Amino acid sequence: MKKALIKLLFVCIPALTVFIAFARLMQVDSAKTNIEDLKSALQIDQNDTEAKWLFKEVRQNDDKEMNDIYDQAIENFSAVLKIEPDDYQTLFNRGNVYNLKGNYDKAIEDFSAAIKIKPDYQRALFNRGNVYNVKGNFDMAIEDYTAALKIKPDDYEALYGRGLAYNLKDRYNLKGNFDKAIEDYTAAIKIKPDYQSALRSRGNVYSLKGNYDKAIEDYNAVLKIRPDDYKALYERGAAYYLKGNYYKAINDLEAGLKINPNDTDAKELLEKIRKKKRV
Repeated sequence: MKKALIKLLFVCIPALTVFIAFARLMQVDSAKTNIEDLKSALQIDQNDTEAKWLFKEVRQNDDKEMNDIYDQAIENFSAVLKIEPDDYQTLFNRGNVYNLKGNYDKAIEDFSAAIKIKPDYQRALFNRGNVYNVKGNFDMAIEDYTAALKIKPDDYEALYGRGLAYNLKDRYNLKGNFDKAIEDYTAAIKIKPDYQSALRSRGNVYSLKGNYDKAIEDYNAVLKIRPDDYKALYERGAAYYLKGNYYKAINDLEAGLKINPNDTDAKELLEKIRKKKRV
């Protein structure tokens, strides 16, 4: 479950922001008299499409140096909030850092506080939905993505996140809806045709539903964008295997293992197919 969820997530605090925030706070004698300067250093450009979304690789970072940086950033954001407790942007920023640390409850607490102050804070709704997804609270995630989409209907990442929540609910027998997942993935792909995560996830759902031809079409699209995607090669190989086309399955699995020889899933499936062929 963690592996599936980890692929999701997603809004930006470039790493440089943390360092700038730290430097600014160290330079000032009085945070109160320099609050606007400090807040400017901490400001996130929510329209910066070149920045990587933090939540796309949500994980608990065990690296001590990075954790020290996150802790310092939290301390800095907290200093701002002592002076301006209703600063929803700083609450949002601190929530992102808590999320990076894997402190999901604290992240939700900060996103919720930001939303309480600014109910139409679309990115806070979106990010809180992401954290709910990670925690396995799919109903709350769906609620937040839906609220975010009411504010910004063309947010393909929110469509993808909600699709993932529907998908995982269904996969873990929690009365989700594969069809709704496909609907959201398809809407995201319509907005962003090269959205590899949505293409792959839709392919996975098609495969779970037994529609292997549709799944293979989506994996083909992923591999057209990124030919060295060994996971897509594995997934397409698995779909070919389930279709009974062992030859194509073996070709894909072997191609994926040339790219990543340590892919245990591909190794295990390849061995399984070879045993079947020997019988």
